Amino acid sequence: MTTYAIGDVQGCYDELQALLDLLKFDFRNDTLWLTGDLVNRGPRSLEVLRFIKSLGECAVTVLGNHDLHLLAVAYGHEPPKKNDTLTPILAAPDRDELLLWLRTRPLLHRDEIRNLTLVHAGVAPEWTLQDAVNCAREAETALRDDSFNDFLKNMYGNEPDQWAPELKSWNRLRFIINCFTRLRYVNGNGRLKLNAKGAPGSQANGCVPWFQSAQRRTRNDKLLFGHWSTLGFHNADNVIGLDGGCIWGGKLIAINVDTVISAAQTIPICVPCRQWRTPGEP
Repeated sequence: MTTYAIGDVQGCYDELQALLDLLKFDFRNDTLWLTGDLVNRGPRSLEVLRFIKSLGECAVTVLGNHDLHLLAVAYGHEPPKKNDTLTPILAAPDRDELLLWLRTRPLLHRDEIRNLTLVHAGVAPEWTLQDAVNCAREAETALRDDSFNDFLKNMYGNEPDQWAPELKSWNRLRFIINCFTRLRYVNGNGRLKLNAKGAPGSQANGCVPWFQSAQRRTRNDKLLFGHWSTLGFHNADNVIGLDGGCIWGGKLIAINVDTVISAAQTIPICVPCRQWRTPGEP
């Protein structure tokens, strides 16, 4: 039995199937971890969503910002964006079933046996791993509650930009969501710099990748994440970044999770991807 972690798919169904073929993925015995952003911008988001859902317990996916965007659009809290490719999902006969399944996915997956944690984007520098787990469960509970529409209506915005344990209500949940689904950079005080999106080296002075923050309290905890296409595969700083920029003509990346915790070198397994979006597009 092998567990594979795969970076952001974003509707690239054909590339996902090609990668699973390359891995010789055994649906009876193997397991997939996915970094989120199953949907949007690529051409076959509906097929990706249906496929991952059909895998049942042998697939674990965390929620990404594009997954939450789909929910916000579907329930009328956000307008579609110019480059969205969500219409087939919104018009599908099994739309409600798919949206409910997506809404009940976690923001953080923790494997205690392997001592590994999977998120979409990052964690706040001030959080311990237990803090991150607790915060994820808070936001997941709100998203799964009957009042989830209130959550979707209030989750957008860049403030507050720094963690404080006394944060309450929507400010608290918005900060949590921004960390798990949007984070790339922080400044020297640990404040989220959500508008900085380029590759390391392109950021303003005083900003660092979240996983290199001097305040990072999870530096001794191995984390797997996606979200950051301009970073690409990154295996350093006790994190592994898996977003290969599939929709930009990059790669869809997988790793064998068990090589992360063994003496073996973690080598990315990749398939090339057709370019579905032009770099620089929003």
